[in-house]
Amino acid sequence: MSPLNGWPAVASLTLGIFAIVTSEILPIGLLTTIGAEFGISDGTAGLTMTLPGIVAAVAAPALTVATARLDRRVMLCLLMGVLAVADVLAAVAGSYWVMLVSRVLVGLTIGGFWSIGAGLAGRLVPSSAVATATAVIFSAVPLGSVLGVPVGTFIGQVAGWRTAFLVLAGLAVVVLAALVTVVPPLPARQVTGLRVLVGLLGERGVRVALLATFLVVLAHFGTYTYVTPFLRDVTRLEPGVVSAVLLAYGVAGIVGNFLAGRAIANGLRGAFVAGGALIAVTTLLLPFAGTSVVGAVGLLVLWGVAYGAVPVCSQAWFVRSAPYAPEGATVVFTSSFQATFALGALLGGTVVDALSVSAAMICGGLTALLMAVSLWALTIPGVRTSSPAAPEAR
Repeated sequence: MSPLNGWPAVASLTLGIFAIVTSEILPIGLLTTIGAEFGISDGTAGLTMTLPGIVAAVAAPALTVATARLDRRVMLCLLMGVLAVADVLAAVAGSYWVMLVSRVLVGLTIGGFWSIGAGLAGRLVPSSAVATATAVIFSAVPLGSVLGVPVGTFIGQVAGWRTAFLVLAGLAVVVLAALVTVVPPLPARQVTGLRVLVGLLGERGVRVALLATFLVVLAHFGTYTYVTPFLRDVTRLEPGVVSAVLLAYGVAGIVGNFLAGRAIANGLRGAFVAGGALIAVTTLLLPFAGTSVVGAVGLLVLWGVAYGAVPVCSQAWFVRSAPYAPEGATVVFTSSFQATFALGALLGGTVVDALSVSAAMICGGLTALLMAVSLWALTIPGVRTSSPAAPEAR
């Protein structure tokens, strides 16, 4: 296809990942409302965050390998259709178990679409524009994370949490139409098999990325999943004010995303360490300074800047560690990110129910601090992080 026609396809992939990420994390802003609807605790309601991550962690390698020879456009369209069904199911759920079924479907979509779609830039635009197109596609990850929650929370507060999921279902239908219209047939080329995925674990850089991603994502989602209960119970904000604070967090996250993109060019190590360290500082201070509105808002803005950098830095580290297998590196990134996402939400919910939401913030802060220190110590400048020779990709 021509370069001009390739960019609408890139835009449709970006919008698709945005819809997926937003669907996944929307319960963060609506956790208290969903819990009240079904008569469950905030920790139990956190399962709506845990399940998609668990399913996505398994679906990323499983779907990528199982469908490796199928047309990628067909897979993307099918997965976006599943997302639309999942969001409608959440909107009409009459019981909590139905809600959880919808979240399983969201997890399937995340694992498959993210892993397949994120590596297609090279087939849609000229080689000179692949880096830019890949950056655009992955910008949907932090944008979905930092904009999806506040906007979804606002819709939920104004029209009800079920309406927020219906809006997302509508967005999924729009993306499906765009994929059918502007994405060309994409028959399988290089097949990502199990041998490639297993081989990636032999790369030192990939192992470092796995450790850093595990710690920082565990810290973030073990705390941010329960930020709405914190703002409600500790800072004592009204629901409408919570939405505004989360919106400020979202804007800060966009800034963090662009800052990370520039910082990575000068030093990926420093950018990733700085993101983890800033998450540590903000979450450790929140139980103390977050009792006031000014303190809570200020720390959440800094937190947004920090987390906006995390997915960008993590994905870049994986791909730079295995440039010979970009789809495989993206699969490992997706699987590790989602598995830890789920674990963080689960452990955070356990701490919230057993102790308090402030205790969860402190635990998350210490974990993020461990990430920053360990990444700095393990990555001495000049030490090679990837093998000079690329294994055969099969």
